[in-house]
Amino acid sequence: MPAVTAFLEQLEGWILEMAASLWIYPAMFVSAFVDGFFPPIPSESVLVTLVISAQATGLPWLWLVVPVAAVGAWSGDQVAYLIGRRYGTERLAGMRSARGRKTVSWARRALARRGAAFIIAARYVPVGRVAVNMTAGALGYPQRRFMTFSGVAAVLWAGYSTLIGIAAAEVLGHDPLLAMVVGVVGGGLLGLIVDRVVQRFTPREEVLDEMREAAPVATAPESEPSELA
Repeated sequence: MPAVTAFLEQLEGWILEMAASLWIYPAMFVSAFVDGFFPPIPSESVLVTLVISAQATGLPWLWLVVPVAAVGAWSGDQVAYLIGRRYGTERLAGMRSARGRKTVSWARRALARRGAAFIIAARYVPVGRVAVNMTAGALGYPQRRFMTFSGVAAVLWAGYSTLIGIAAAEVLGHDPLLAMVVGVVGGGLLGLIVDRVVQRFTPREEVLDEMREAAPVATAPESEPSELA
């Protein structure tokens, strides 16, 4: 834990040094984009720290950095989906470890039970979102539906991280780590609420039919997609 805290402090210092530069906007995009398929990149910390800086100094511009973060996050999620669709999860070194297999198994069950909720809620869990998005691609989760849900997830994530950053600046005493913990818990609840709304307008049978049509191009066993909705 001390090592994580030290890393976050170093990251904060670097971000705050760049906050007044125009380069911070492409840097935010790249951070959120790569974080979609390479979880060690802490895009939440970057965005929260930038929001804290904006509250304190007026830079960077929130009206620009927040949508840049959302577009980067959505784009990264699409890459994760396409990687899963093209290669599956078994061919990825990070997913073959005991922890990786456990995470993929969790993602598979999550998609089967609450597809919309977990695509949205997983955006707040660094390793979880990669596992969910790659598994969605590997098992043939409908791509248009995935793009829609991941778009909702990216917008909510960017907006929610902005609120957390504002709260951190005002209440949490400039503590991005604590803000991230609050964000994960609140994000999961937010995803479940959105899922309730989605279920009222999207019958499970419709998703099941789309999964069966997509199953031949998935790399997972054919019996798996029939469980997803």
